[in-house]
Amino acid sequence: MSLTETLARLLARHDELRDMLAQPNVAADQFKKLSKEYSDLTPVAEAVSELNRAQQEMAEAEAMLADPVMQLEAKRELEALRPKIPALEKQVQRMLLPKDAADERNAILEIRAGAGGDEAALFGGVLFEMYRKYAAIRGWGFEVMELSQNGIGGLKEGSALITGRGVFARMKFESGVHRVQRVPQTEASGRVHTSTATVAVLPEMEEAEVNINPKDLKIDVFRASGAGGQHVNKTESAVRITHLPTNTVVAMQDERSQHKNRAKAMKILVAKLYEQQRSAIASAHAADRKSQVGTGDRSERIRTYNFPQTRVSDHRIEMTLYKIDEVLNGTALDQFIDALITKDEAEKLAQISGQ
Repeated sequence: MSLTETLARLLARHDELRDMLAQPNVAADQFKKLSKEYSDLTPVAEAVSELNRAQQEMAEAEAMLADPVMQLEAKRELEALRPKIPALEKQVQRMLLPKDAADERNAILEIRAGAGGDEAALFGGVLFEMYRKYAAIRGWGFEVMELSQNGIGGLKEGSALITGRGVFARMKFESGVHRVQRVPQTEASGRVHTSTATVAVLPEMEEAEVNINPKDLKIDVFRASGAGGQHVNKTESAVRITHLPTNTVVAMQDERSQHKNRAKAMKILVAKLYEQQRSAIASAHAADRKSQVGTGDRSERIRTYNFPQTRVSDHRIEMTLYKIDEVLNGTALDQFIDALITKDEAEKLAQISGQ
């Protein structure tokens, strides 16, 4: 189906929904469903109508060129319309791109130290703080769920719930292996070392949205370890949940309450199982998608932070910024994320155009 036919059908459906909603005695559940579809289609329909008006005005201006009296005015109108129409066409195409169902969700952030020992843990802590600051800049909530540190203040692993509008849509591009190149605090010779940390970003899901059979869960309770006060040695407040069919394990011990630890562990487990389903679907369509942007592949090296050269390089878009401090305090992170979103959209548009 051509783009013109697709847009005509979209406008027709929008008009049909408007008429259906105007009918009396529409059942409440049906009205809610129709209202949502109408609301979702309205911005696209308005953009299509604006494009159609611009195309009609251009046709009229081109017809006016034959009239010597109107020729100068027609040329002025054409000069204004020629750049406008391609921009409107691209806007409409972008709005027609298939939406990621998880984009409007909150996100669960997980960071784990990778290769590099204590230096990797220190870098993991730097990344955790980077995302905390970035969330604050965007007005999002940032609730620490789990934080396991080593003896020198590094982060062995940590997780946080980031809440706000469209969090996952932006944060999902951060999943992957982040690499740091710098002189470690513990290095006396001044040599640059390379270490890594793994970032995973999962969409927050409700338990009811993911089909989990309680019989598939093995739940263990144990005494928490590490800092936390005397209760650590007295109560079995820590919780470990294993999803037996997939061997997915989540442990939580930050809270004093076993009930709270269980609730947090289940939230992360649900997100992990949902992401596994998403990954399976993405893999099934991998042959149709050349781009790796936004796939969330945790084994993919996505970004390098080079402290001696003050540069941060994103390998997916071959973009380098010589402003490492601004990236790590969150103020320049959007430059990478905006470029990743733009590339992702461009590749999707190219794929649609090539079909």
